[in-house]
Amino acid sequence: MFRNKVAVITGGGHGIGRCTAEKFKENGAAVVVIDSTPGDYYVGDIGEKAVLEQFAAYVIEKYGKIDYLVNNAPPMMKGLDSCSYEEFSRALAVGVTAPFYLSKLFAPYFGTGGAIVNISSSRDRMSQPQTESYTAAKGGISALTHALAVSLAGKVRVNSVSPGWIETHGNQYSGADAGQQPVGRVGKPEDIADAVLFLCSDHAGFITGENLCIDGGMTRLMIYHGDYGWSLKE
Repeated sequence: MFRNKVAVITGGGHGIGRCTAEKFKENGAAVVVIDSTPGDYYVGDIGEKAVLEQFAAYVIEKYGKIDYLVNNAPPMMKGLDSCSYEEFSRALAVGVTAPFYLSKLFAPYFGTGGAIVNISSSRDRMSQPQTESYTAAKGGISALTHALAVSLAGKVRVNSVSPGWIETHGNQYSGADAGQQPVGRVGKPEDIADAVLFLCSDHAGFITGENLCIDGGMTRLMIYHGDYGWSLKE
């Protein structure tokens, strides 16, 4: 499906990003991953402007083009009580500024049928206490998605995916943990990776500027005390 295509994935060293990279490779794409943790990929901190510029130059020098950009690298999660100004700024740098700047750097090099998929979160529409840095960044990338879709109209399609609870360490959940989601289970990285590949494919050629929330229906289920095994604790 993706032969002779080049896919770039940030935060592709583990979890959803790694699964997405593997799926692209299985379907014939050349994949370039950047991650801040050591591994057999481009290692760098996308919160730094110079790193983004060096990485983009590396990709273009090696392949001469890009077809798909998946902005997946997660920002830190800290809240009102503990998050400093610097930490909040860094979360936005990783979660919003880096996707914007990579989109800008790669914009002249996208091939025909190019696509950008931004990984947001169901936290772009719901919150837990003390999650402001992560939630703000995810809300920002959701809004950035439709802005980029308009600016890149006719050149690159831009969409976002908002995962819900995705288990990335292979743990199994049952009972209330599974029951709070109408599909009856916690999500897997493959659930998100498959959606990313769909949004990059020609099958999604009429979709741009959209956000796809993949959360097993969790944000649609109203839960009160005593429902689905949950109880109110004061």
